[in-house]
Amino acid sequence: MNYRHIYHAGNFADVLKHAVLALLIRYMQKKDKAFRVLDTHAGIGLYDLSSEEAQKTGEWRDGIGRLLDAELEPQAAEILKPYLDAVRELNPKGEITRYPGSPKLARMLFRPQDRLAAMELHPEDYLRLSRLFEGDFRVRVTELDGWLSLGAHLPPKEKRGIVLVDPPFEIEGEYERLVKGLITAYRRFPGGTYCLWYPLKKGAPIKEFHEALKEADIPKMLCTELSVKSDRDATGLSGSGLIIVNPPFTLKDELHRALPVLKDILAQDRYASTRTFWLRGEEVSDEDD
Repeated sequence: MNYRHIYHAGNFADVLKHAVLALLIRYMQKKDKAFRVLDTHAGIGLYDLSSEEAQKTGEWRDGIGRLLDAELEPQAAEILKPYLDAVRELNPKGEITRYPGSPKLARMLFRPQDRLAAMELHPEDYLRLSRLFEGDFRVRVTELDGWLSLGAHLPPKEKRGIVLVDPPFEIEGEYERLVKGLITAYRRFPGGTYCLWYPLKKGAPIKEFHEALKEADIPKMLCTELSVKSDRDATGLSGSGLIIVNPPFTLKDELHRALPVLKDILAQDRYASTRTFWLRGEEVSDEDD
């Protein structure tokens, strides 16, 4: 993948990832106690969709651009509200020119007691992220390989947290690294909620990735995927997925309500599909919408 996230910000994969992240944060806030979000591959935090890079691909137009203008049925609208409200807050005049990356989105949803630890290895992106949150005592930005943070930065001192792992998949072996990274992190912080993003594309080893996760000694893992087109003749992404460890008990039902709506809005051909199912725990089954 040609990875600098400005080329992909606000695309259909971001829609799924950020809608779920917003739901996880809102669920954590049902208790008064503070929690921490650890974002292992944070990027620059805020993206200018009018920039040359974003305009070159225009991926956001088939992602957040479609969704923000869509008329949603009431249940899906309520589920997606925290995410979409944050995007609208950044674009008060209606035209979409700014899009929040995961650290910015999390910070916008925080209460006074909540905290963010954002990791970014790329020097230029780290500096931009640091400037974005300069002076914000609720956010700590660290120039670090995000994979290392799964050992060094867990458990959080709050003892409650969401760990978002969103690697760029620039090199071979990232699916394997996701499995190993999760196992390392879970041993240190078994009570955390983990959200792992992965791409769906032609030839991707998804079955092997899921089987490796099943073999890990982790009791509750929910999988959700959104494909916007067939991968038969496609290059690049045809969809994306998330593995959620220790998910809120409401999340599976919320995804079953919201994902078919997202599929209909974001579909690029008639082969668009979604599925949400348990990899381990609750009821292990493969359910396709």
